[in-house]
Amino acid sequence: MKLEDFDFYLPEELIAQHPLEKRDQSRLMVIHRKENCIEHKEFKDVIEYLKPGDCLVLNNTRVLPARLIGEKKETGGKIEFLLLKRVSEKSWETLVKPGKKATLGSEFIFGGGGLTAKVLDIGEEGSRIVEFKYEGIFEEVLDRLGQMPLPPYIKEKLSDKERYQTVYSKETGSAAAPTAGLHFTKELLASIEKKGVKTAFVTLHVGLGTFRPVKVENVETHKMHSEWYELKQEDAEIINEAKKSGGRVIAVGTTSCRTLETIADKEGYVKEKSGWTDIFIYPGYNFKVIDGLVTNFHLPQSTLIMLVSAFASREQVLKAYGKAVEERYRFFSFGDAMLLI
Repeated sequence: MKLEDFDFYLPEELIAQHPLEKRDQSRLMVIHRKENCIEHKEFKDVIEYLKPGDCLVLNNTRVLPARLIGEKKETGGKIEFLLLKRVSEKSWETLVKPGKKATLGSEFIFGGGGLTAKVLDIGEEGSRIVEFKYEGIFEEVLDRLGQMPLPPYIKEKLSDKERYQTVYSKETGSAAAPTAGLHFTKELLASIEKKGVKTAFVTLHVGLGTFRPVKVENVETHKMHSEWYELKQEDAEIINEAKKSGGRVIAVGTTSCRTLETIADKEGYVKEKSGWTDIFIYPGYNFKVIDGLVTNFHLPQSTLIMLVSAFASREQVLKAYGKAVEERYRFFSFGDAMLLI
């Protein structure tokens, strides 16, 4: 399976630069996999396709304001840190720009000295392991000094940090938002529950490895970066009950999907569990638990479009993406959504 098999033409002007005023008024493309047909709706219409007894599985991770702008202690030169993964209580794996300034042992200052960092090690692909020093609680320091780590294809500044969080975000730790969930409002979720659809939560802290380009020509040799996940007992029971009663399990986002498929047994049942996953789902994968998927429109040649192409078919998905371009759908993090059932 070749990387070029997952390429498609995308005009740059279709990359959404800002969220819509109302979350659930984004567009929704509905793909009926068995019937091989497409419908065009608004996201709030997603409720029409959910049935009593179904279970929506949402990723309740919360994005860290993980982008820190500071200066080198010795020279005052500008530096940018992006937090990727916590290594210990005060140490993080980070991406640093410009990397040449972040030599072993070098020190940096943020917010006039309220936060300092020292490079302890140089990791894989040029990442830096740094130790932070601060007073108080690190998350509160980040809230004060950090910026939202918006993807590089978003050029406009985000005026409201909460628009890069889902309305149900709870467990802080992601370097990027689980963007399929950005379309839900509290009111829409209440209406969905009122209809008899259950909701369950997983936590998967999204790392930037999810969005890193695939650099190998043979897709099967690509190596995913590990991300931390958790499924609690009460949520596992909700998911299993839906399956036992004949309901569908519908994952909201590729992160929820990957978490469920990591945990599920051969029969598609899940249990309370936490750990690290590097599961890579591409065409040929046999899904164990999910029956439906809500997702955004993804980058060409990305692991995300490969996952979607495993759940439908590559031909179906590329045809749908071609239609999305033709119909001027909005792409990527702040873009429109797709429901595959």
